[in-house]
Amino acid sequence: MIPLKPLGRFLRPGLLFALSVFLTGCNSAILNPKGQIGHDEKTLLITATVLMLLVVVPVIIMTLTFAWKYRATNTKARYEPKWSHSTAIEVVVWSIPCMIVLVLAVLTWRSSHALDPYRPLDSDKKPVVIEAISLDWKWLFIYPEENIATVNEITFPVDTPLNFKITSDTVMNAFFIPHLGSMIYSMTAMETKLHLIANETGEFPGMSSHYSGAGFSKMHFSAHSVTEAEYQQWLTKVRAESATLDKTAFAALTAEKNHDWHPVTYFGTTEAGLFDWVIAKHMGDNQHYGMKHDHKAMKHDGAEGESHEGHTMPAAGESHDGHAMAEGDAAAHAEHTADEHAAAGHTGHGGSGE
Repeated sequence: MIPLKPLGRFLRPGLLFALSVFLTGCNSAILNPKGQIGHDEKTLLITATVLMLLVVVPVIIMTLTFAWKYRATNTKARYEPKWSHSTAIEVVVWSIPCMIVLVLAVLTWRSSHALDPYRPLDSDKKPVVIEAISLDWKWLFIYPEENIATVNEITFPVDTPLNFKITSDTVMNAFFIPHLGSMIYSMTAMETKLHLIANETGEFPGMSSHYSGAGFSKMHFSAHSVTEAEYQQWLTKVRAESATLDKTAFAALTAEKNHDWHPVTYFGTTEAGLFDWVIAKHMGDNQHYGMKHDHKAMKHDGAEGESHEGHTMPAAGESHDGHAMAEGDAAAHAEHTADEHAAAGHTGHGGSGE
């Protein structure tokens, strides 16, 4: 039988060496930020950790010290079995944690507003707008101001704000470029926003950081921060592609549920309003976009062939919901229908106070 203590003394240096070798290959993107948002989040993380260690470290040290000092074999230690209270100790163990919690509360409040992902970044440069759509299992990026689109790759100029508009055409995902900062969800029928900036040139990995299905592990992309001249060259290269991203091409792209990494794909032109169309198509009939009501669409005049959010109004003399209508009653029915919609909040929506 091998003695356990000598074996432990033999293995301990080897395990420490192996651990140090493995750690040399680690590259924590969160602790190695390349953008202002990432730097601010790193500072917040380190500051909060140090403040909490002001309590944790002394507690660990005192626990080990007391365990050693008051061990059973130490006959010189004071033995006070009837001791029960110390005002000085109570003041220390309560006041210091309370002060740390107060500092953390103020720090968290201020940083939560300063690092709000919806908050635009202050800059003298015009932001680059990128519309990101999560698919199974790839990322589609649309540059609406440049009229181009890409799959699994984005390129942008350094020191320029990035305004991301994010949604999903499938299950919920999480958009994350660790070197640049905040993570935010992409959700069907909703638009989330994220503002980032890169202060250095380079290639940074992006990913979906939450599990979303069989091909999730391959759902990553590359983010390239380049100079302004290189960015213009990249735009020229993408515009030279003959492929067009329209609803037909989008349907083909979504139908391809790749389990391996989808290769980078360029679209030289895009159909206008495709991002909004993706959001709207998951919202169903009789639903408004965001929190704004389309008052023009809400208006019913009963004219022949006019529609209300995809519902065709019956022509004069035709039946509506199985009931025949006389030509003279068409206008009255339209007015009645409009009143019903107004009262019901457009079937499933809140009233006008929403």
